[in-house]
Amino acid sequence: MAGRINDDDVKAVRDAVPIDAVVSEYLQLRNAGGGNLKGLCPFHDEKSPSFHVSPAKGLYHCFGCQEGGDTVDFVMKIDHLSFAETIERLAAQAGITLRYEEGGYTPGRQQGERTRLVEAHKAAAQYYTEQLESPEAVIARTFLADRGFDQDAAQHFGIGYSPAGWDHLTRFLRGRGFSDKELVLSGLSQEGRRGPIDRFRGRLMWPIRDISGEVVGFGARKLRDDDNGPKYLNTPETPLYRKSQVLYGIDLAKKEIAKTNRAVVVEGYTDVMACHLAGITTAIATCGTAFGEGHIKILRRLLMDNSGSEVVFTFDGDAAGQKAALRAFEDDQKFAAETSIAITPGGMDPCDLRLAEGDQAVADLVESRTPLFEFALRHVVSRHNLDTPVGRAAALDEAAPIVARIKNSAIQHESAVQLAGILGILDTQFVVRRVSQLARWARERGRDGGGPGQGRPQRREAPSAAEPQRPAPGAGGPALNLRSPAHRVERELLKLALQRPDLVSPAFDAYGTDEFTAPPYAVVRQCIEEAGGATTGSADGDYLARVRDAAPDDTVRAMVTELAVEPLHTRRDPDEVYAGVQLVAVRLAAVNQRVMEIRGTLQRLGPRADPEQLTAVQNELWVLQQYGQSLRERGAAAL
Repeated sequence: MAGRINDDDVKAVRDAVPIDAVVSEYLQLRNAGGGNLKGLCPFHDEKSPSFHVSPAKGLYHCFGCQEGGDTVDFVMKIDHLSFAETIERLAAQAGITLRYEEGGYTPGRQQGERTRLVEAHKAAAQYYTEQLESPEAVIARTFLADRGFDQDAAQHFGIGYSPAGWDHLTRFLRGRGFSDKELVLSGLSQEGRRGPIDRFRGRLMWPIRDISGEVVGFGARKLRDDDNGPKYLNTPETPLYRKSQVLYGIDLAKKEIAKTNRAVVVEGYTDVMACHLAGITTAIATCGTAFGEGHIKILRRLLMDNSGSEVVFTFDGDAAGQKAALRAFEDDQKFAAETSIAITPGGMDPCDLRLAEGDQAVADLVESRTPLFEFALRHVVSRHNLDTPVGRAAALDEAAPIVARIKNSAIQHESAVQLAGILGILDTQFVVRRVSQLARWARERGRDGGGPGQGRPQRREAPSAAEPQRPAPGAGGPALNLRSPAHRVERELLKLALQRPDLVSPAFDAYGTDEFTAPPYAVVRQCIEEAGGATTGSADGDYLARVRDAAPDDTVRAMVTELAVEPLHTRRDPDEVYAGVQLVAVRLAAVNQRVMEIRGTLQRLGPRADPEQLTAVQNELWVLQQYGQSLRERGAAAL
């Protein structure tokens, strides 16, 4: 039975790994104000960033899909890991040695499945790189040299060689403590007649890493004529490797992609190498599959859906390359980024081009790009006979929707005018109106939920008072109406109590849960009390963790996280005056509510009520009215 990780070690891991550093491995983050960061949520599709990260609090929350939590929650969710696997991974990054209870730690036996597969791939990558220096691998070294890649290039990209024998790697990994079941599950080995054998044999090996830099698979290139396998053989689909969700070179390119707002998509491993060595360090490639939805999501998170960003596709000028370019254009609307195409001259790929003409030629290729819609437009028009009215009309029917899809409205209008000239249609305004109409219909379909990549409503960065109702977390009461001013100010006060407890304590801790009229907010208030109150949070790094731990269920815990990350509704840094306004508003609302209840009681008692009881109720009403008046006149000083 696996041992439980020591609680102190878990806390040490949580404290040692900054959440912004971890999240930045998967998406680009930008300043959101108030010390927070924001980016496009990796857990759902959205057009504008609603995913917020608070480095100071170690929390994240998406105001679009409501996903939230701390660093451990994020890694568990995005990489589908167990709690133990996540702690083990983060501990390895932080250099923390974990202690295991209930019998101590047995390497290999007590780690999660995914962690074991990652470690197997890491060991395999190291083994392959070492084998590249062996006498047998001369054919692999020659292959690289013939394509302009020296030893430094091979080391930079982690290239290796798989020996030609049946089970060299399998025996090596067995010696490292990996079981046959793990080796087959990882895709590094496959079942043979007498047990597992190596999947890759006698091939040049490229490690395929995910966006966080972990090796999750391999691409293997055939080197010998007697190898009857395919030219390129990739890792099969495994718990680690999904070819539709990985991009070769993304671990090396991600920072530059985010920095320059440009990604260059090439077709092969050697093309990525050639581009990077030529200074195009934003180059990435798919792994044996067409560029698709999963790859788009990875790039969108790095490009932040900035309209000024760009995705450049490079394709050969042959028929297959043109077909691939048109397929890429079909996905154009899934990017906010502009999409361009660079056609390699003479059918050469970037690797061949670098070898023939040098690094500058590769850089010039990318700079020679043209908008992808122009390429698609020329292709469509070329299929029609423009010398006849019927041909011109058919060309317009096909070309106008392409122009209508251009994101920049100024370019769209100019292109519509150019289209009229290309087709030889004298009535330019007819073509412009046709394009405008198609663009308007597309926008309307987008608002109604139709159209690729446009059917989702825009997400705001954070909830506002104008948002609709949501269920009350942790309480079986009525829905939470964020249009209610009382609920809105209760929300703001709780945000202060979680984010800036120094500004609201000790006054906040005197507030009862009954002063929060929204049921979920009353539950959050109770969590704060059970965590020791806001007074304990001013100088306590574990304060938020204690509040989250006090939550009775995941829904309330998510609400705590949301309130701890959501920006405060003030353009200036919050101060005691701002905090006082919220404290007074919540208390005054509670007083007014109680006044209404007492007036209802008086009305029910009527003139025949017991005089003593009537006097007590009237006295309570008078005291509350006086207190309410004092709050209105003196503000926080009356608390």
